[in-house]
Amino acid sequence: MEYTLFILLLPFLSFLLLGLAGKWLSHRTAGLIGTACLLVVAILSYMTAFDYFTQPRTADGVFPTLVPYNFTWLPFFNEGLHFDMGIMLDPISVMMLIVISTVSLMVHIYSFGYMHGERGFQRYYAFLSLFSMSMLGLVVATNIFQMYLFWELVGVSSYLLIGFYYTAPAAIAASKKAFIVTRFADMFFLIGILIYGYYCGTFGFDFAGESGRIAAGGFMLPAALFLMFIGGAGKSAMFPLHIWLPDAMEGPTPVSALIHAATMVVAGVFQVARMFPLWIQYAPDTLHIVAWVGAFTAFYAAAVACAQSDIKRVLAFSTISQIAFMMVALGVCTEITTGHEHPGSLGYMASMYHLFTHAMFKALLFLGAGCIIHAVHSNEMSAMGGLRKYMPVTHITFLIACLAISGIPPFSGFFSKDEILTACFAFSPAMGWIMTGIAAMTAFYMFRLYCGIFWGTENKELHAEHTPHEAPLTMTLPLVFLALVTVFVGWTVDFGHFVSADGRAYDIHLDPSVAITSIVIALCSIGLAIWIYGRDKQPVADALATRFASLHKWAYHRFYMDEVYQFVTHRIIFAHISKPIAWFDRHVVDGFFNFLAWGTNALSFRIRGLQSGRVQQYAMVFFIGVLILILILIF
Repeated sequence: MEYTLFILLLPFLSFLLLGLAGKWLSHRTAGLIGTACLLVVAILSYMTAFDYFTQPRTADGVFPTLVPYNFTWLPFFNEGLHFDMGIMLDPISVMMLIVISTVSLMVHIYSFGYMHGERGFQRYYAFLSLFSMSMLGLVVATNIFQMYLFWELVGVSSYLLIGFYYTAPAAIAASKKAFIVTRFADMFFLIGILIYGYYCGTFGFDFAGESGRIAAGGFMLPAALFLMFIGGAGKSAMFPLHIWLPDAMEGPTPVSALIHAATMVVAGVFQVARMFPLWIQYAPDTLHIVAWVGAFTAFYAAAVACAQSDIKRVLAFSTISQIAFMMVALGVCTEITTGHEHPGSLGYMASMYHLFTHAMFKALLFLGAGCIIHAVHSNEMSAMGGLRKYMPVTHITFLIACLAISGIPPFSGFFSKDEILTACFAFSPAMGWIMTGIAAMTAFYMFRLYCGIFWGTENKELHAEHTPHEAPLTMTLPLVFLALVTVFVGWTVDFGHFVSADGRAYDIHLDPSVAITSIVIALCSIGLAIWIYGRDKQPVADALATRFASLHKWAYHRFYMDEVYQFVTHRIIFAHISKPIAWFDRHVVDGFFNFLAWGTNALSFRIRGLQSGRVQQYAMVFFIGVLILILILIF
């Protein structure tokens, strides 16, 4: 599979070409170059998946781990410890290649219509290529340090894309916020990597081959893995490091679909999955902490999403909640087992399955939201209502995505979410019912959003001034493709045969009790949302907003988490820690060195007369010095 190298090279070359020569290219040419490169990358990714999954399994019944390229970049004096750069193919990396290349290609095509006529069009496609290359390099990394390098590149490229509208203060603030929060979390990731490398003597992912080295440092692995998880929590917007993601919606809507729905935010989930054998063997109790952090995050995000009026913010908090579902699924695993009758590692397969399905329908939701915003020139649901008659294609595809994320069969989200709930019930009935309740909240707020956009009260005054219309073909074509994937992939692809915790084929068997319960609860939630928000008049919603005004206000303002961070950073850290340190640095440290400089200058001024130019005086000083040395040696 030597051609896999071009999966990374092509988007990098596209970035260089568009970044350096973009100003001499037309918008159409720049878009075609970026899209053509991603089309080839997508084809190569599908070829890689076909070649990899059609090859025979090993004697143990697992897919082999292939390393088409690898070279030692930085060797260390410690025997066996080195930084490598290369490409590693295993089931989850190949699966991620499909996810990233597919969603990125759809975003490239979609952007032709959405970004048409925008200033900086060439720059936009250059940044898209850089981001795609960074994310692809992250998932095929052969070791944790290479993953970290591309991890940081993902952060840089996301900063550039979020701040694409750099003249808008909100976009500037959002890009800085995303950069600072994720860099803070990445510091812990790096510390965890260094601890892992120092005590285990390796940075690689060959856990079986390096079992002796890893076992020697096993006592430090729980701390190292948890520090790595903090880095992943920052990227995946887990509570309390979630505050950057809703504000990141200030970037172009296709960017939201690419970065914050399908790729960047799942980097943390991928990191935990990559290190999963170490979690299970050396830090199972810490892994369960990951599950409870994910459960709280999922509930918090779902509660906030129920009160938002900006459609992109609803989808942003929905993303936080769904990523938390994936974290919970990994966290409830108790051991690496094979077969549905031993659900110890069911959550691993369910998490990867939901990562795959969520990428498709969440990208569909964001791109659909982009079509809606493009039609009404507003993000607020108050500017919408009744759009189904103006935008039939967007309406149908958006409905499909809403049904999928709500867990309604036969859409893909049902199959992956049902496996997550089954794993949660196997871990703990309390966890199972908690996640079932959050799944019900998901169905409710998604159909609240759907009704507010396509049904509900139409803003006829606004629509009279600017009649909504269906998006052009370049924007609707990706919607149709992603909708078809969402409809068919769940019951046509036996995901467990490709990705599982131990690498062996895993037959997915739906648990009838869990499936029926989740479907009934989801349908009830959908019915409740339609009853409240599906009519022109919404007396129930108005009454609830009045009756629970304080709760609604708190949820609308995200439970004031941003204000808490502002208070902590400005009133405590800046005022009582940073300012005293700055005063000490300015007056004590700088003052000390300024004193040294002043003293040196003053002394030099005083003794300058010693440099008289008289040889006799120099000879006398020399002999006096010799005499003093002789006396010291004698006595």
